[in-house]
Amino acid sequence: MISPDTKDWTWVLERPCPECGFDAAVLDHSQVGAVVRDGAASWGPVLARPGARTRPEAATWSPLEYGCHVRDVLRLYDERLRLMLDQDDPLYPNWDQDAAAVADRYDQQDPAEVATQVVAAGEQVAAAFDGLSPEHWQRRGRRSDGASFTVESFSRYFVHDLVHHRHDVRG
Repeated sequence: MISPDTKDWTWVLERPCPECGFDAAVLDHSQVGAVVRDGAASWGPVLARPGARTRPEAATWSPLEYGCHVRDVLRLYDERLRLMLDQDDPLYPNWDQDAAAVADRYDQQDPAEVATQVVAAGEQVAAAFDGLSPEHWQRRGRRSDGASFTVESFSRYFVHDLVHHRHDVRG
């Protein structure tokens, strides 16, 4: 599973992902908002499946758990984008995705409600990307592991994460 806090991330920007096939290198920043909206909307059918709560294997999240994760990733990237726009080279707060899944009881949430929340979170961050001016795309931000992003590289990494999670649930 690809995570927003994966240390080795630069390959995602340089070549197609061998698992999901997404090629972030060809994503133009003008497409980010639309791709995010489409990706968020595509979770409705995934979460409406009869087996949305079922894990395919004990160590693999169910579609519902992935949907909750995607909702939280959308919110996280919105927060991180705003930090990059409001501060010079901010250091993002840490986020433990596994702890979030347990603390927020991803497996117990309502799939229909999660689908609605994914769309709302997707719209919010998509609108933020749509509203960027040309100079915003080169603003910087950092993760605690030392990874440094521009808004442009951050957006491509982010979109790959969304596409990849759809692949993870065979969506």
